[in-house]
Amino acid sequence: MPATTNFKESLLPLEKMRLLLPEAKKNYAQAEPFPHIYFDDFFDNNVMERLLEEFPGENDIDWIKYYDGHQKKLANEKEENIGLFTRYLLYSLNSSLFLKFLEELTGISNLIADPSLRGGGLHNIYRGGKLGVHADFNKHEQYGLDRRLNLLLYLNKDWQEKYGGHIELWSGDMKKCVRSYLPVFNRVVIFTTTETSFHGHPEPLSCPEHMSRKSLALYYYTNGRPEEVQGDNHSTIFKLRPDEKVEHKLTLKAKNFFRRYSKLFNK
Repeated sequence: MPATTNFKESLLPLEKMRLLLPEAKKNYAQAEPFPHIYFDDFFDNNVMERLLEEFPGENDIDWIKYYDGHQKKLANEKEENIGLFTRYLLYSLNSSLFLKFLEELTGISNLIADPSLRGGGLHNIYRGGKLGVHADFNKHEQYGLDRRLNLLLYLNKDWQEKYGGHIELWSGDMKKCVRSYLPVFNRVVIFTTTETSFHGHPEPLSCPEHMSRKSLALYYYTNGRPEEVQGDNHSTIFKLRPDEKVEHKLTLKAKNFFRRYSKLFNK
């Protein structure tokens, strides 16, 4: 039987949010290497089951494919490719109720949601996929707003440590990974985005081939940012870890070619 949710009630865990705030905002401000926090079991389980039920597979929609030396992932920001229930949750996460919660949590005033889901929406990464350590683009090219916050919600049931896929938070000098979090089911990670909020999951996934690292991503903006966190406008800036090398695009294309054809011959 499909999971059901009563739409007469908020999809947001309002009482939980209220109770979490006093301690959470202290932890957020003090977190290293940059302000962040994670919440486990944040949403009601029925909500999560519905999200997972709607999440499209590799061949269900026309995913944007990011395949280069720094990343190998699928993404979708088109609302028409997102299930109706998932849209309702995204609307809730972009609502004034949730923006107020984020403002109190992070200390960032006048947050603005992005209904276009630029760079966000659905992210899907299969075995061998990765996302190199990076600082995010800092300006919304359509609205001219400054990116200030990331929110990631993970939808990965029965995800084991050995599968990898941890989101890693790196020091500003890129000398070490300071924190990492496994992308387990119903875990929310929120963090401030600046020129040095380097993060990613740079190690290729080792999950079974039938599984994938599923997440929802939402980004929040302000009209301007404090002088101390100003920077030139830029797209995503990838950073190499100590002793890390990136494969050339032609090498990656050749590997993908031989991988596809080896599968055909081994059938």
